[in-house]
Amino acid sequence: MGGIFGVVSKENCIFDLFFGTDYHSHLGTRRAGMAVYGENGFKKSIHSIENSPFRTKFDKEANSMEGYYGIGSISDYEGQPLLLRSHHGTYAIATVGKINNIDELLTEILNCNAHLFEMSNGDISQTEIVAALINQKDNFIDGIRYAQEVIDGSVTMLLLTSKGVYAARDLMGRTPLVIGKKENAYCASFESYAYLNLGYTDYRELGPGEIVVMTPEGVKTLVAPGKDMKICTFLWVYYGYPSASYEGVSVEQMRYNCGKMMAKRDSVKPDVVAGVPDSGTAHAIGYANESGIPFSRPFIKYTPTWPRSFMPTIQNKRNLIAKMKLIPVHDLIKDRSLLLIDDSIVRGTQLRETTEFLYESGAKEVHIRPACPPLLFGCKYLNFSRSTSEMELIARRAVEDLEDGAVTEELLKEYANPDSEKYKAMVEWIRKQLKFTTLMYNRLDDMLDSVGIDKSKLCTYCWDGNE
Repeated sequence: MGGIFGVVSKENCIFDLFFGTDYHSHLGTRRAGMAVYGENGFKKSIHSIENSPFRTKFDKEANSMEGYYGIGSISDYEGQPLLLRSHHGTYAIATVGKINNIDELLTEILNCNAHLFEMSNGDISQTEIVAALINQKDNFIDGIRYAQEVIDGSVTMLLLTSKGVYAARDLMGRTPLVIGKKENAYCASFESYAYLNLGYTDYRELGPGEIVVMTPEGVKTLVAPGKDMKICTFLWVYYGYPSASYEGVSVEQMRYNCGKMMAKRDSVKPDVVAGVPDSGTAHAIGYANESGIPFSRPFIKYTPTWPRSFMPTIQNKRNLIAKMKLIPVHDLIKDRSLLLIDDSIVRGTQLRETTEFLYESGAKEVHIRPACPPLLFGCKYLNFSRSTSEMELIARRAVEDLEDGAVTEELLKEYANPDSEKYKAMVEWIRKQLKFTTLMYNRLDDMLDSVGIDKSKLCTYCWDGNE
């Protein structure tokens, strides 16, 4: 995944850029960067944040970089913003999204006698591909629109130029981009809350495919938004920080609604309800309040020295490290029947280890309630996982096993139906594999109702395969 933040100001913008970018740290764990433009021209800095928080790595830049315009990025994949020179002049670019037709686009770009740099892992930077596509057109507006149209997947971007910052939301609005305003400054942010403590107020959200240019004097729409939208529903369930909102819907409220919906359909009567911190907490509170079953915190997330998912290179210690930041409270676990809500089950590895951890700490029963349906399809639009294999999804593995490998799209649609026998068999297979006392997923219809906006505007591809 990843997050982006941009600022235009009549004063030095580095303070706002530094903290606005830092507020996106929950969206990426590998690379981060900032680029600014001011009296001394363009400046850029990129660091690895795999073993250290953004604020620590960019402390020097926060005190040395200066500029009136700037963009920043947090990423799980590539170092950005990129700084380039082209016939458009010098500019910096940062993106969020996923490109599925990279090989096709590379052929087109290379046929124009362009060249692209390989990253250390041999891949080509997706952001560099976007820039190369933009550079094929005579101006930024046509170039951005061209990139959006030819990319199979999604791309939301910020471009830093000497004239201002261009902000463009993905053609189908799969990821958000919102504008904040304060005196003599505007900002563009993936997360809506990232600018609130910096003195900005909500100005407006960009619509699907909308392109604007920001200057300290105002925000000008260059391409009007489209009518159709397919924003990622997983933003509310998992990615989003609790204080964020998308399309006017609070992440925290949506999760609370999900918990209430699950409680209404459940018949299990555990001693306590708990959420896997952090994204499962609001779901669990909603469930507890609706069911009347007490909310509890049987384990606590230790955050002072574990701010991100750092994993050591020693393979035989990886599983141990994965659960070290969850500290048990034995008095709240021993001899108790626990109902645990997590945002989702992807591979199942961590939740199985969490369940074993609770049993080892004396739990009598562990009932698992994922806040979203089984993930059956690998996401085509966002890089929400470093893995690209659908067979790493535990629900997909269940189907493959139950059908002896003879899996079709039509068959997967049957397994996605929560009222079908195949769905029940899949859930039972997962329950046995992960050793839960009971397992009940949230239903897709209930989850969408929890968001509360028109369902036609929500992307559900990873659950039901519908584009």
